[in-house]
Amino acid sequence: MKKFLITLMMALAPMTASAAGGAGVPLDSFEGDLTDQASLQRGMQTFVNRCMGCHEAGYQRFERAAQDLGMPNALVEEYLILDPAAKIGEHMKSAMAKDDAATWFGAPPPDLTLEARLRGSDWLYTYLRSFYKDESRPWGVNNAVFPDVGMPNVLEDLQGKVVNHCTPEELAHSQDEIDPLTGKTMGGCLTVDEAGSQSAEEFDKTVYDLVNFMTYMGEPSRLESERLGTKVLIFLAILFVFAFALKKEYWKDVH
Repeated sequence: MKKFLITLMMALAPMTASAAGGAGVPLDSFEGDLTDQASLQRGMQTFVNRCMGCHEAGYQRFERAAQDLGMPNALVEEYLILDPAAKIGEHMKSAMAKDDAATWFGAPPPDLTLEARLRGSDWLYTYLRSFYKDESRPWGVNNAVFPDVGMPNVLEDLQGKVVNHCTPEELAHSQDEIDPLTGKTMGGCLTVDEAGSQSAEEFDKTVYDLVNFMTYMGEPSRLESERLGTKVLIFLAILFVFAFALKKEYWKDVH
């Protein structure tokens, strides 16, 4: 019974997370595309370079990702495996020792392999775009979706320095008002005060690719399962025709 409840909670977590962030902030909609290998490749590059300094994907292997995303093993070994001692068949582990991470951050950074399934892709997409300057925090930043988050904004040099113009209450409802002309939210609490190396459109694309890759990591066999499911349904439809014909043959003399 306990295992069933845990499984049920894991299944419902993404649906709960997709409704609102931890602070009640409305989440942006994320429509991933697991067939876009170029996006997934860019996302993996961003994940390795920006996230794996602290986090890891302990249930994902470099080689499996290379095969699924259409990348030669040699290129992955040369450009995406930063630890010279690591092999292509190993899991995507962080070089940071857990004891050091606990000392610097207060707790070891979580494994991100299943983060998209736990939080939901909408949550991740909004979270990564919702950091803002807050000098009262140890890392100098806070987050609209995850208040008092204990991590730096590792994408700040790309996005730029973001300023929050609202109170916590205003921030939580800053995206509730809908523009009647465009149908989009009219939130304006977070604005870029100092531009980064990417434009707003480029940064959104970078975050999209990163979340797309993290969505893939949460269920690497998803596309294969969908293809297999389609074949199974077609097989069952064909089998139904023969089963129905056999049923009619058996029952034709029954009055």
